[in-house]
Amino acid sequence: MHIAEGVAPAYVAAGGVVAAAIGVGLGLRVMKDEQIPRAALMTAVIFTASVVIRLPLGPSGVHPLLNGLAGIVLGWAAFPAFLVCLFLQALFFQFGGITTLGINTIVMGLPAVTCFYLYGRQLRQCRNPRVGFVWGAAAGATALLMSFTLWALALILCDKNLTIFAQIAAIPNLVLVVIEAVFTGFAASFLVRVYPEALSVPRLINERESAVS
Repeated sequence: MHIAEGVAPAYVAAGGVVAAAIGVGLGLRVMKDEQIPRAALMTAVIFTASVVIRLPLGPSGVHPLLNGLAGIVLGWAAFPAFLVCLFLQALFFQFGGITTLGINTIVMGLPAVTCFYLYGRQLRQCRNPRVGFVWGAAAGATALLMSFTLWALALILCDKNLTIFAQIAAIPNLVLVVIEAVFTGFAASFLVRVYPEALSVPRLINERESAVS
């Protein structure tokens, strides 16, 4: 689920760069030193999954995005994580492109941050692994559906004739939604049971400061 090199006109690519720069800047702002290894590990997992796991669904196949998992584990730091991952994919495997790096970062990063706000608090407060599975599955499904929607909208902005590609990719990605939901659900359940501290993610505004104000 990438916008390929040379597809986006200059104004769309520039808008993606600006939006992605804001997201990456906010992600770096909240990322503490102790979160850097976690972000690096998550980046490596996303990169490896996208390269190694290729599911033969549709004309070109699909791969896991894991941005729902990235959102609940990294929060805003998912933006710089996806920027690095997508840059390496474009550099080594020609997935996406350098000029479309901003757009692709938004397609992956924005749903991740959205899931952080939608499901992060529930998972931080969760003590039951089965309930954690439900919230994690919801995050995985929500993130992929949002990414597909943003990707389809980006294609339409680039060229209305590319709408057919979004239509062709719809069914394979609906299948992938189920896979992402199950995987993210199991990952969230495991974290709730074994390492709940991994779900404690820095916010843009400290909760204590917002409560005082």
